Amino acid sequence: MLMLLLFILGCGSPMPASPTVSILATEVATVTAEVPPTETPPSPGATATGFLNAWSEGDYAAMYVRLSPESRAVIDEAGFTRRYQDAMVTATVITVTTHVRSALQEGAHARVAFDLRLETALVGELVTDTVMSLSLYEDQWWVDWDAGLIWPHLAGGNYFRMDYVTPVRANIYDRNGLGLAVEGKIVTVGVIPGQIQDEPALLAALAQVTGLSTEQIQSRYASAPADWRVPIAEIPAEVSVDQNALLSSIAGIYRDEKNGRLYPGASAPHVIGWVSPVPAERLAEYRALGYRGDEWVGIMGLEAWGESILAGQRGGALSVVTPAGEVVAEVAKRPAEPSRAITTTIDREFQRKVQQILGGRRGAIVVLDAQTGAVLAMASGPGFDTNVFAGPAGAAERSQILSNPANPLFNRATHGTYPSASVFKIVTMSAALERAGMSPTETIFHCPGYWEGLGPGARKVCWDASGHGDISLEDGLTASCDVVFYSVGQILDELDPHILGEMARAFGLGERTGLVGISEEPGLVPDPEWKVNAIAERWWIGDTINLSIGQGYLLVTPLQIARMLAAVGNGGALYRPYVIERIAGNETTPEQVTQPEVAGQLPLTRGHLQAIQQALLGVTADDIGTAWHRYTGLSISVAGKTGTAEAGGPESIPHSWFAAYAPAENPEIAIAVIVERGGEGSTVAAPLTRQVVEAYYGLPLSRLPREAEEGYVTPTPGPTPGPEGTLESPLETIENQ
Repeated sequence: MLMLLLFILGCGSPMPASPTVSILATEVATVTAEVPPTETPPSPGATATGFLNAWSEGDYAAMYVRLSPESRAVIDEAGFTRRYQDAMVTATVITVTTHVRSALQEGAHARVAFDLRLETALVGELVTDTVMSLSLYEDQWWVDWDAGLIWPHLAGGNYFRMDYVTPVRANIYDRNGLGLAVEGKIVTVGVIPGQIQDEPALLAALAQVTGLSTEQIQSRYASAPADWRVPIAEIPAEVSVDQNALLSSIAGIYRDEKNGRLYPGASAPHVIGWVSPVPAERLAEYRALGYRGDEWVGIMGLEAWGESILAGQRGGALSVVTPAGEVVAEVAKRPAEPSRAITTTIDREFQRKVQQILGGRRGAIVVLDAQTGAVLAMASGPGFDTNVFAGPAGAAERSQILSNPANPLFNRATHGTYPSASVFKIVTMSAALERAGMSPTETIFHCPGYWEGLGPGARKVCWDASGHGDISLEDGLTASCDVVFYSVGQILDELDPHILGEMARAFGLGERTGLVGISEEPGLVPDPEWKVNAIAERWWIGDTINLSIGQGYLLVTPLQIARMLAAVGNGGALYRPYVIERIAGNETTPEQVTQPEVAGQLPLTRGHLQAIQQALLGVTADDIGTAWHRYTGLSISVAGKTGTAEAGGPESIPHSWFAAYAPAENPEIAIAVIVERGGEGSTVAAPLTRQVVEAYYGLPLSRLPREAEEGYVTPTPGPTPGPEGTLESPLETIENQ
């Protein structure tokens, strides 16, 4: 009777309220008080929920410890983990979501029904309902596991199989439809050392075909075993065909052909980027996007930015197969989405010429369409050949690029930040006209070759130590007279030390330009608040005077300067630069065409802007201009500004700047050229800019002055007179007054 009552109470059966029952209940309470209580084991639903939650978190160890002893005897933890991981990777599962619906207990056994949702990268969402069996051992519920808990059809040793459908990678074109990155045939030409019969002939042939030196070729196979196939270089398929008679006639040479990515002429490598195998550290990231993991993906530039566009959307068919490979069921299927080509604003032939003009110098050249902001050419030096990243034969060149202290992979056009030096005087003159009420021609300064505006103890020299005499603000910009701009800086600081910073930002400095597809740095426009927050120092008048000639804490990118000159030339419209002209459409996505976008307007009246334009034309056309001697005889009018920026560091050779637009009367292009530690702006950057103009208009390239030739070593300048736009000594004495 007592056992029956305990069973009834344990089952929670209702009891009639009667004295008899009350007494019996009291008796039971007395008896149970003498027996140690037994803990109620966790419910099977709780065990199942813990197992499924651990799956959602990818915690396979926490899942395994919930398996019954019988299940653990069948599969160890490593095999269990591998079974889940293989299934999740094969099915491209991104997330696992489960929901327990019900639990049914029958003595020491239970069944828990749950919903399972697997979100996959390749074939969408997989949904099923399934049942988990559990057993009670030693007052604990354990999961009786089999592979059907991963997916019902996997029970009995079956596996997932994914058949991928991968679209062909789309091309990247220049504005004229010429290829910048294309899919094509790559021919690897190499050597089998043990088959060489006439080594001098072999070396001569390979040098002729690859452009490598005989020493470079020989070094690549010299230590290889006799039967190895040693890749020497990748060559275009058409070269392989043209040179077939030569290559096939020499023992020891082999050729392998494959499909791959080609970069014709290695044009705009920093813009286009390249493809390489999926980086090991990003494998999980790419698999979550539906990649197998053995593909080649974009690493830099537009190849990386446009990966999803150029690669398209992979499709696939997920099925369940037996260990013998027999298909049991098709689980899900999704078609591939075609890739889409990208057409850029780059002119491939012009880009090639600009790269040749920059050569191996450290620096950058940016050329924009002055009326739209389209990037026509963007070169960063030293450059590199993107084709060496396309195959095994480029290993030696890749190593040289990666170890080069000049860092060829660094895009100096958008990531290089420099003081703009006297190019900034355009901003300073604008502030003088708009905020200080000065006149471009009637406000007169006197330049004796030095400036003592803050006292004789803080004397600063002009770049022209002989002085400019009485000179207007407009002529001061043309002649880049430092005394004029020291004086203007002092006046502006007395009005408000924020004026120059505000005007600089209105010219697009100190912020990213908004260029899509290419990463960029914002640069820095300093002001009193920035200095307090960044270095915990107050702003001194010397900071404003430094800024007035483009020195001090100011940092700009060549792209920002080209954009600024375009705005000055086109009448004041500050365009958002763009390099992507069009993205092709497909069956599901319409074509995308970039429209020019005005991001701002220069805060200048028409008359004041015209005065600045006239001053910039004078730089190349008037005998007081700092670069007039570099533009004599050029049939295209150019308006521009030189700059010579302090570089800092152990070397005192400054950076050479020239920024311009042409033709001056109705600008079509805007240009920024910087050569790191190149010397004066008029000596190096200005002649290079002239060559860029000549290249754009199809004119013969003028001869560079000796000081501008690549490889020329600029001698360290003396203490005075300094190059225009630089300070020969820091302004500590001014800052403390």
